Amino acid sequence: MADSLITIGVLARASGLTASALRFYDDCGLLTPARVDPLTGYRYYTEDQRERAMLIRRLRAIEVPLETISEILSGDAGRAERMLDEHVGELKRRAVAAAVVAESIKQTLAAGDRVAVPAWLLAEAFEQVRAAAASDREIPVLAGILLEASGNSLTLTATDRYRLSTRTVVSRDRQGGDWSLVVDGGELAPVVEWLRSLDEIVAAPTDQGLLLTGGSSERRCRVIDEPFPDYRVVLAGLEPVRTRVLTERRPLLDVLESASPTVRFEVGPTGLTVAGSHLPATVTGSAIDLFFEVTTLLPAINTALGPDLMLDIAAAGHPVVIRSATDGDLTTLAMPANG
Repeated sequence: MADSLITIGVLARASGLTASALRFYDDCGLLTPARVDPLTGYRYYTEDQRERAMLIRRLRAIEVPLETISEILSGDAGRAERMLDEHVGELKRRAVAAAVVAESIKQTLAAGDRVAVPAWLLAEAFEQVRAAAASDREIPVLAGILLEASGNSLTLTATDRYRLSTRTVVSRDRQGGDWSLVVDGGELAPVVEWLRSLDEIVAAPTDQGLLLTGGSSERRCRVIDEPFPDYRVVLAGLEPVRTRVLTERRPLLDVLESASPTVRFEVGPTGLTVAGSHLPATVTGSAIDLFFEVTTLLPAINTALGPDLMLDIAAAGHPVVIRSATDGDLTTLAMPANG
């Protein structure tokens, strides 16, 4: 059987999902590996799981919620058709954009490194990660967003030392080699608005900065020429998860928006209590109390994907990993405050 298994990297390339998304779907029980190596933790899948992974990617591309995907893939064909029809009825404004491809690009870039991604998706990713960038210029590079083009994806990362957000976007097309640069996060607001008006965007590194081309226009983003912190070391050094909380995002946002500067998180068997307000939540693992600065936590919760959140907690004094319960591509680390 071992010879017929494929690695998570092979499955990612075959299905169009990122490895981080596949790990998230494992944690949620939607796509569990056939085998996990007890020594290395490496995940292995069967060839039969390739089709399920591709269906999950296609359903996520039209923003079908996680719980609905599970019902569609496990239910009868008639019920699945009805659920899909109901969902598509809510997404009419994006149906036309799904049929438009590279025709919107009017300017052909010179040969070189470039990556094409959905423009609205890049705008969303910029907004989500930018919340973790520093608002001051004490360390200039921390006010920037790291862009990394590699494989079939574009990864965006920002950190101000108290938060860290990283999001991976699967590209539609890519040419040239791997590249990375740090764009100035403080100058992105008008660029994001421009991106929302387009279907597809081509991003390319140049001597003058990041060049974005879409439709019949282009924008240049200033680059911060300093080394970005090695965020992968931070992610790799995270302690094992001892407590996991699954809760709705909107009620948590409501509490944080009216809370004092520092809030108390009480995680227990009956759910989650934040600033004295009890919130419905599914908790696995040990009970724990944490404190957060609202200015640190609120932007991370506000920019999360989907209606539900997953919080992975190692221990007091360690970063809390915040992920959307309906999409594993956006990961945010928030540092608790001293109690």
